[in-house]
Amino acid sequence: MKFSPVNAQSPLILASASPRRRHLLSQIGLPFRVIKSNVSETNTGADPERLCRVLAEKKALRVYPETEASWILGADTVVAIEDSILGKPEDDGDAMRMLDFLSGKEHRVITGFCVLNPTGAIAHTEAVTTFVRVKKLARKEIKAYVATGEPHGKAGSYAIQGIGAFMVEAIAGSYTNVVGLPLCALIKCLFSTGALETFPNRGAITV
Repeated sequence: MKFSPVNAQSPLILASASPRRRHLLSQIGLPFRVIKSNVSETNTGADPERLCRVLAEKKALRVYPETEASWILGADTVVAIEDSILGKPEDDGDAMRMLDFLSGKEHRVITGFCVLNPTGAIAHTEAVTTFVRVKKLARKEIKAYVATGEPHGKAGSYAIQGIGAFMVEAIAGSYTNVVGLPLCALIKCLFSTGALETFPNRGAITV
């Protein structure tokens, strides 16, 4: 079955409250609007790739009843290091613990994303991994960074697109994946599923 593609009159539905994901979609001029999913992102202790995909699917499916024949995107990002999955910090102490754990080591940033077609069926689900190495952080650097407030609401307690860039020594893989959405993989997916026919487009409307 062929569906109408994403366009200014029928924008992609982003099932996420993340301002980073909104910024990334706006950056590339993809028409979209936001419907918050309000899905709990509790770490279930599962394999990180599977966890991200499952949460992305839950987010997309949660908002489907609120849409009208729209393509829907759900996404979730976690940081994985050794045998631990790091989500968003609960408080300053939790953020300091996470950053101390990441200090001087390489970790994985994994974003799972799911696209539903306009019938609400899963058209595509995927998890993308980027490897990030953090420099050895002094205790005073960790305290000063946490004091900026930037770690709050960020998986792994840092923002590579913000002040947190000072701690990143190297990256292998998609940069936008670390921010919160692997744009290259997403656009490939939207073409393969029929959600896009042409891209980029001039004059795209974003919300």
